[in-house]
Amino acid sequence: MLVQTVLGCLQDAKAEDVVCIDLKGKTALADTMIIASGRSNTHVGATAERVIKALKELGVAAPRVEGLAHCDWVLVDAGDAIVHLFRPEVRQFYNLEKMWGRDRPSERQAG
Repeated sequence: MLVQTVLGCLQDAKAEDVVCIDLKGKTALADTMIIASGRSNTHVGATAERVIKALKELGVAAPRVEGLAHCDWVLVDAGDAIVHLFRPEVRQFYNLEKMWGRDRPSERQAG
């Protein structure tokens, strides 16, 4: 339900290049990472606000939010889902899809 709510908000806000990455078995941070782009700082901020409002309505008490002041990259941590909203050039620079996606190299254990 959480992921569908976020994806619905992103679609309603006309977010671009939405990617949903399954993190199960890759990290304990969350089960799903959702990455999307906005056309401008204003679009990223408005989309983030829409996602935050929908999460609160869904019952996520206090989603943790970072980056809302500048809106280059806004991270919304909703527990089982982490949402990254980027301006396109910032998204390209960090390239989270490559880091967490299917082509990610296997993790190595230290020691």
